Amino acid sequence: MSRTQKEKDDQFEFEVHKMDRKEIHEAIHRRLDRIYHEFESSFEFIKKYPKSVTFFGSARIREDNPYYKKAEELSGRIVKELGYSVLSGGGGGIMEASNRGAFEAGGKSVGLNIRLPKEQLPNRYTTKSLELSYFFVRKVALSFAAEAYIFFPGGFGTLDEFFEIITLVQTHKIPRVPIILYGNEYWNMIKEFIEKIIYEKYQAINKEDLELFTITENDEQIIEIIKKTPVRVSLPATRKH
Repeated sequence: MSRTQKEKDDQFEFEVHKMDRKEIHEAIHRRLDRIYHEFESSFEFIKKYPKSVTFFGSARIREDNPYYKKAEELSGRIVKELGYSVLSGGGGGIMEASNRGAFEAGGKSVGLNIRLPKEQLPNRYTTKSLELSYFFVRKVALSFAAEAYIFFPGGFGTLDEFFEIITLVQTHKIPRVPIILYGNEYWNMIKEFIEKIIYEKYQAINKEDLELFTITENDEQIIEIIKKTPVRVSLPATRKH
């Protein structure tokens, strides 16, 4: 049985304690090479899907949850009506639902899966997938991958990805793209915290930053937002060998 990434990292840390300076330097470079090659393979992979929408959300949401069905229906419409690919983290829950909708609609259903000891098993509804070891590699790849991002309710990972992407847009590290938050009850509570605490109490963001995302459960509105969004034309260059 193959070792998990955590087991590999733990072994790496254990071995470092037994190494001299030169061996540590060489081990670090080997690790950096693996990280670079994972970045390279992920960017080369997503370049194949120049028109896409990325779905985020909880891996724990089951098939009988209303949000599962909503994600499935919406992704199917995006594929059929707009001709876009649908990307996800490749796992279960909302990721599975979005891939399933695209897959069953006959479209391109893509997964950037992460290796985890629990929760994250690849779903069976991807037409193409790539398995990665590092969360930060997947996050960076997905942040450059789509014409729109759709976030359904989720846990720490979903919120981490939401705040990562909205920060990249706010700081102009990536072009402004639609950030759509699906699930009024869930996301309005997040919005209230952002408005009342982050903006009003601490003045840690500007007022216009509150307009960087849209909360809606209106599929027609989402389709129109995506339809009006220009296709992004460039991705980070990869090294020539």
